[in-house]
Amino acid sequence: MTGEIYNADLTYKGNPAAFVILDLGEMTRDLTAAAEDPHRHNYYTVIWTISGAGKHIIDFREYPVMANHIFFVSPNQVHQLIPDNHPSGYAILFTCDFLEKYSIREDFISNIRLFRSSDENPPLPVTEKMHAKLKLFADCMLEAFHSLTDMRFETIGAYLKLLLIECNNSCSLYPESNPQSAEVGRSLVKIFKELVEKNFNVWHQVQDYAWEMNVTPGYLNEVIRTAIGQSAKEYIQNRLVLEARRMSLFTNQSIKEIGYTLGFDDPSHFSKFYKSYTGKSLQEFKMSDR
Repeated sequence: MTGEIYNADLTYKGNPAAFVILDLGEMTRDLTAAAEDPHRHNYYTVIWTISGAGKHIIDFREYPVMANHIFFVSPNQVHQLIPDNHPSGYAILFTCDFLEKYSIREDFISNIRLFRSSDENPPLPVTEKMHAKLKLFADCMLEAFHSLTDMRFETIGAYLKLLLIECNNSCSLYPESNPQSAEVGRSLVKIFKELVEKNFNVWHQVQDYAWEMNVTPGYLNEVIRTAIGQSAKEYIQNRLVLEARRMSLFTNQSIKEIGYTLGFDDPSHFSKFYKSYTGKSLQEFKMSDR
């Protein structure tokens, strides 16, 4: 483990880019050396494996790479794609600036259920019915990307949005028989996750978030557990542990400094929290990942 952030900014053939689409086999050939280490970058990544195998590690969770599955990786997530042999498919990379410039609102990404900045990131299975549509959208983006036509990125933006909508329609993150309950749950989960993302290094207690959301801590825990299979407290603690791991690998801060950055006034309290939650110290995690 080098601890270096590889390819933090999106580039294509050595030049800055806002959108790139590659054949997955081409990407894995070009990035073999860099992809040996976990890394993170500041753009969105969509990886559709049409054929192939291997593993994909996202925020220290390992998922199998399987045929006809799509991974969605958010900016700043730590990930490592380790393919077997030569996979086929598509790698679609795009920045926040690309979305804004080509009329895809920022809240579009936050409202769909595909990109999860700190939660579990299992791949989305592609059904036979989905396959034809998604391949059409991906091929149209690939053709436009390599063309020199006017407004090619407007074309790409339109097909990217269609591809994400089609995937979102098949995402079963919130299965619920009662549509009204499902909508309330989705809204609360979205608000809670956004608040955690902004305040996890300041607010460590469920009651902090419940107060801000004007609900009781018990109700918030119940809704979050029903939606994502873990309590609000567990989600907050997972986010703290994840950030501690990211910082231990990608910054030069000491464990004491990491604890202060994450809102722990007492370094020993932070060390005790981390070890009790994970079963090992942050130093042991850092050494085991080298």
